[in-house]
Amino acid sequence: MNRQDLIDNLGTIASSGTQKFLDAIKNSKDSSQTVELIGKFGVGFYSSFMVALEVIVESRKAGEEESWIWKSKGDGEYSISKLDDQIPRGTKITLVMRPEENEFLDKFRVENIVTTYSDHINFPVEFVNEEGKSEKLNNKAAIWTKPKNDVTQEEHNDFFRSVAHVGDRRCSVKLYVNKVFITEDNVQVIPQYLRFLKGIVDSPDLPLNISRETLQNNRVIEQIRRSLTKRVISELGKKAKENLEEYTKFWTNFGAVLKEGLCEAMPTDEREALLSICRFHSTGDEKLVSIDDYISRMKPEQEHIYYLTGNSLDSVKNSPQLEGFISKGLEVLLFVDPVDDFWTSVVHEYKDQKFKSVTRADVDLENFSSEKKEEENKSDEDKTEENADSILQYFTKVLGSAVKSVKISKKLTDSPVCLAVDEGAMDLRMERFLREQKQLNYRTPKVLEINTKHPVIKSIIKSHAENVENPTLEDMIHLLFYQACITEGEEMDDASLFAKKLNNLLGKVVI
Repeated sequence: MNRQDLIDNLGTIASSGTQKFLDAIKNSKDSSQTVELIGKFGVGFYSSFMVALEVIVESRKAGEEESWIWKSKGDGEYSISKLDDQIPRGTKITLVMRPEENEFLDKFRVENIVTTYSDHINFPVEFVNEEGKSEKLNNKAAIWTKPKNDVTQEEHNDFFRSVAHVGDRRCSVKLYVNKVFITEDNVQVIPQYLRFLKGIVDSPDLPLNISRETLQNNRVIEQIRRSLTKRVISELGKKAKENLEEYTKFWTNFGAVLKEGLCEAMPTDEREALLSICRFHSTGDEKLVSIDDYISRMKPEQEHIYYLTGNSLDSVKNSPQLEGFISKGLEVLLFVDPVDDFWTSVVHEYKDQKFKSVTRADVDLENFSSEKKEEENKSDEDKTEENADSILQYFTKVLGSAVKSVKISKKLTDSPVCLAVDEGAMDLRMERFLREQKQLNYRTPKVLEINTKHPVIKSIIKSHAENVENPTLEDMIHLLFYQACITEGEEMDDASLFAKKLNNLLGKVVI
């Protein structure tokens, strides 16, 4: 720069020489030439006064003999004078550091800044020590600017190690603008449920001085987020179709994280795209299945996608809630991740097929043909139904406020009782979770379903018909209710009462 250039470029705040240069290139005969430069608003240079007492600029313009020196202490004034000693063409900037900012003179501090923010720019950044030896600090190539076929596996591995924080639960996609690192923490370039992704996004459409507040509401960032999310979901879908074994490994590690996205507000088509790549355990297959697999196997008269949530795969597989579905040959999806309790409360259907928990009290399986012969039970059912109203009233009277109601189960086959909730009520596990987190300070009474085909219930019905009411029957009814609570993981209000009633019955057993 000559004297006038120093006045124009450094003497005026917010005057960008870079922008003027780019505009000149654009209007010249070489407008088709690609020029990679950073800087746009003319304020970056003045950030040096945050750490410097004085800034000295020595410069000589190409094709001119004179060299000039520009000095300022950042107090609104500057001076320009000729240099007695001529310098080579170019510009040299010297910062006279503030005593409290000497950390920026440390080689390791400088190296950390350069490798964090400028490791991928094309221009070399060198550190010259006191002995005059120079060392290049930015070494990594911006492999994302190369054609895909030109990038080696070794380069891929080195790049991954440079950007990934293994074990870090944060979103770890870094935002760059023209190869200059901007931020990693102050903006979500990807949604939280894709936080297992590691990499960078480099955009030429964002300004380098963009603020945190502007980033959060920037239209370009929002477009980047939508495009990335759509691409990732699409690629995962392809992976699931092309290599199910490898996708299953991926799902085992990151499936629970992906399902967190189902809890977020999003358009129906985006939610269904996310649901389509989810995989679940099922009573109909030993392998993980998709919901589309489930729908393809639904019975013609089936209207719902049935599911059951639980703490572990073993516990849900042994749940009494499944008995009727298994006997009818109806497949049930098994949800065993904690996040499943949340997304099932906000996602109610998939491709016009509604989800339904098998713990709902209005589940009716009588319209489905059974895979087991039931003719032999017809006569017993007719006899039992004659006393149904009476026994339901007796159960309700004995249990009182401990239950909301007592109903004859249309899904139990091998167990005598189970707990259920009405349609629209909070799910059993969700309510229990909220109580454990102190977000709910009460427990709602549940529906007790009884299996009138079970020998224990038949015995109670017979004894009640013959003897009307007695303490032994009441103890049995309480124990059956406690059994249902234990099976579903519900706590008992009075464990000592449970023990007392159990001991009363055990005392009457003849060995």
